[in-house]
Amino acid sequence: MTRNELKQLWFNLDYSNVKEVKQIIVETDYGHVEIMSEGPNGYNSFKTSQENPIEYAYNTKEYKSGEYELVITNKI
Repeated sequence: MTRNELKQLWFNLDYSNVKEVKQIIVETDYGHVEIMSEGPNGYNSFKTSQENPIEYAYNTKEYKSGEYELVITNKI
């Protein structure tokens, strides 16, 4: 298979059956907050570092919408 054929195959994949996932991931030990969504429309991610990451996550429009799952991690 040539490089061009492989590229065409990749861009023609059917993403309509991809499960939609929306998460706000908070890493309390580093202060990182990631807002991630993935689904048929593609992948989107935003990551920031905050002094008060949990408070920041609670005040985001994504959390307030109720569509996103809040995941809080503390890696020791």
